[in-house]
Order: sequence, then C-alpha cells, then structure tokens
Amino acid sequence: MSNVPPSQPNKDSGLKLLDLLLYREPARTQQRPTDIISLLHLIKQSVWQHLFGRHADRLEKSANPDTPDEYMIIDNEPLVNQYVSVPREMSQLNCAAFVAGVVEGVCDGADFPARVTAHTVAEGDMWPGKTVFLVKFRPDVVERETFLAARKG
Repeated sequence: MSNVPPSQPNKDSGLKLLDLLLYREPARTQQRPTDIISLLHLIKQSVWQHLFGRHADRLEKSANPDTPDEYMIIDNEPLVNQYVSVPREMSQLNCAAFVAGVVEGVCDGADFPARVTAHTVAEGDMWPGKTVFLVKFRPDVVERETFLAARKG
C-alpha cells in the first residue's frame, strides 16, 4: 500500500506542466504569474489549451463576500468526462477530479497554494456534464495579494 495521497501524482504533473509552459514561452514574455488573476488566466488559456486543445469556457470570482479566496474555472464539456461511463452507484464521481489535481499543482508551482476541487453542475440538456473547478486559495495568498494591491494603489 502506497503512502502517496491520491492527488499527489496529478499535482506533480501540474508542477511539471507549469515549468514546461513557461519554458516554451518566448524569452521576452517568459514570466511566472505574479498575481492570482494572471495565474488563473494562464490556467484558463495556456494550461487548458495544452491539455485539451481549447480554452476553458469561463473564469469567475465568487460573488459571496464571505469567500474572497474562491474562484471558479468552468468547463462546459470536460474531455475527461466524455468517454467515461460512471456506474449508477457512483453517480457523484467526477473524473475531472484528475484535472483539479493538475490545476492544484500549477497553483502550487507558481507559489499560490490552493485547494482545487471539481464539481458537476448540470445545466439541463444544454450542458449535462458541466464541471466547475473551485479554486480556494490559502488565506496567506489572499493576504499577500491584498497587501501588494494596496502598495500599487
């Protein structure tokens, strides 16, 4: 029995993917994300493009004032869920949890530690497999972001 947490291989893939994507950038634009928004845009565009051949559908900040540390990356049709038939007794299973681990690794590699989870949010017949990746940053990351924003403004 292995002592490796189930999400660890995915996180390791995310760490390596971040390095690969930054390495492939032209030298003049090669820069690690310096704030939460630029990191999330990198994930929504470059990471999704590399993994799935397209950008994620949306990026949203939590509207709840009690959770300023939560952001959502929305994929209406995750590729990892399209060809998997989930048994009825495991109806809560979302295979996009693997991708959530990769996103968590990218966040950790950019020095923005976060907890990332995948949630199925079916929208009728239009998007029955819609998945929301909930990115919840650690309090110290949000505190650092607030401090840096105050220094700029």
